[in-house]
Amino acid sequence: MSRTPFDPVAHNRLAWDRQVEKGNEWSRPVGPEVIAKARAGQWSIVLIGYEPVDPSWFPPQIAGLDVLCLASGGGQQGPVLAAAGARVTVFDNSPRQLEQDETVAAREGLDLRTVLGDARDLSAFPDASFDLIVHPVSNLFIPELAPVWHECHRVLRPGGTLLSGFLNPDLYLFDAESLETRGELVVRHRLPYSDLTHLEPAERERLWGPDAPVEYSHSLSEQLGGQIAAGFAITGFTEAPHHSEATAGWLPGYFATKAVKTVKAGTGH
Repeated sequence: MSRTPFDPVAHNRLAWDRQVEKGNEWSRPVGPEVIAKARAGQWSIVLIGYEPVDPSWFPPQIAGLDVLCLASGGGQQGPVLAAAGARVTVFDNSPRQLEQDETVAAREGLDLRTVLGDARDLSAFPDASFDLIVHPVSNLFIPELAPVWHECHRVLRPGGTLLSGFLNPDLYLFDAESLETRGELVVRHRLPYSDLTHLEPAERERLWGPDAPVEYSHSLSEQLGGQIAAGFAITGFTEAPHHSEATAGWLPGYFATKAVKTVKAGTGH
């Protein structure tokens, strides 16, 4: 009997719906006090861990800009930017994650749109729809990144900015059980890594449960080189330790980039 092909979009959609039900920290909507401060011009958002994005990475004036929060549901970045005056669209693969943004928008009277979908396919949006894309750590749940970067480039306006956060792929070298239970960095996996190819289903279920999101490592060539190949100029780069792993004392767990959509001579886009 043939097996049904694994569908990463469908699996991770249900998995993240369940993460919302479990109270995952990236699914907890911001409170009224955060929105009030954003309306008063005092706001920040995160791309990696708990590190606020450098204010200089944003356009000088956020109010009135068209912003896409990509794979960024959970009621956090989107509502803050909307309260600061941006015209915000939150795009995510999880209906429950999007519900968190809708809940904050309804509670606070924010003008915010939500769209369900796979980050590799932004066909819901015309070319040159946005001035800014905010893409916090999430592409570890996507099998390949080239379509993501090309779609980001397409939907940004010339000179628009892409802010991205992502995991250091070296984190996937280590045995998860040794790291999580004893804080030991035991090298086990060759890169590139995938939960589907490097772990047996029984081990995956024992470590994280049957409904955990499936993760993929992505090389810096895919992350940085992929943005450049799509037509971006990387103008900012930073790193931070992982906010909740024993790797924090040894190597950066997160990277973040600021990239600008370059304009090809004679094309206007």
